[in-house]
Amino acid sequence: MKIQGFLDQLLKTAQQSAGDLGNAAGVKSGADFGKGALAGGALGMLLGNRKARKMGGKVAVYGGLAAVGVLAYKAYGDWKKQQGGAGAAVEPRTVDMLPPPEAESHSQAILKALIAAAKADGHVDAREREVIEGEFSRIDAAPEVRQWLQAELQKPLDPAEVARAATTPEIASEMYLASLLAADEQNFMERAYLDELARQLKLDDSLKARLEQQVKDVGDAA
Repeated sequence: MKIQGFLDQLLKTAQQSAGDLGNAAGVKSGADFGKGALAGGALGMLLGNRKARKMGGKVAVYGGLAAVGVLAYKAYGDWKKQQGGAGAAVEPRTVDMLPPPEAESHSQAILKALIAAAKADGHVDAREREVIEGEFSRIDAAPEVRQWLQAELQKPLDPAEVARAATTPEIASEMYLASLLAADEQNFMERAYLDELARQLKLDDSLKARLEQQVKDVGDAA
């Protein structure tokens, strides 16, 4: 499983089990049930069960990784049209609309942002990192995926380093939106992290506000 598939599994599990992370509801086959239950456990440990359930409710409106692409597309596209001028009519190329190689790079940047946002409140300590790494390893045996996840979990929180993965405005929008899904904006440390990440991503203030409103709107609808 590549990063794209791994991230999609995490988000679909959040969607399927928003009411009960330990249940992996909606997964039918034995193999898929086991994978879904493990993904739900890993996501719950990474984000904290309350935030994972909150994310699941928002992702459920569209489902899986497509939710990030659709939400970013709506916010970024609306903002671009509002700006007018050259390029305003160009359709944004978000993760849900890309061929596999590009979608993989978008997915890696999104998962990087999600992991960093999960660490923003300081709840992922060394012991929890080991447990989460173990859960991630059980979900996907691919050595390169395991190594990448372990490296991301062990990095100190650095919004500037996270933002360097944003090679296009669309990726920047997706990364910020994923961070909003994973973070609690009412928590002072997490709000400060989100603001600094937006600054490092060089998001226009009006685009930042539109992305935040997009997440709020889908949360209200969930």
